[in-house]
Amino acid sequence: MNASATQVTEIWPLVAYFFLVVALVAGIMALSYVIGERHRSKAADEPFESGIVTVGLARLRLSAKFYLIAVFFVIFDVEAVFLFAWAVAFRELGWPGYIEAIIFISILVAALAYLWRLGALDWGPARHSAGRFAKDSRSPNHAVVSK
Repeated sequence: MNASATQVTEIWPLVAYFFLVVALVAGIMALSYVIGERHRSKAADEPFESGIVTVGLARLRLSAKFYLIAVFFVIFDVEAVFLFAWAVAFRELGWPGYIEAIIFISILVAALAYLWRLGALDWGPARHSAGRFAKDSRSPNHAVVSK
């Protein structure tokens, strides 16, 4: 058997799968066209059609907290990837690799504790601890009147 015949016999399942997927997509689209509803409405003419008429403008101001959480997710997702790679090579790395992983995790936990203490993870209204920011509403000259 020559090399081109061998390549064809190895690749034919992939080609068959490709044509099957294309036929399935075309069939589903044709079926949707044949049995789908044909009506026009204000909601159906919207660029993002979900059946609900939009209210207001699409240009809403988002809180920066959303972006902050996205950055936290990326940071800790990359941490998970590094730790997975470390776990795969754990036996080959030995104690030096273990100590480096502990240092890596310690730095990230310290950064998380710092952000937590700073209040970067707080979503609610600003809370102030009684010791640092809040002042007692009653001064020494304040008299409490009881009836």
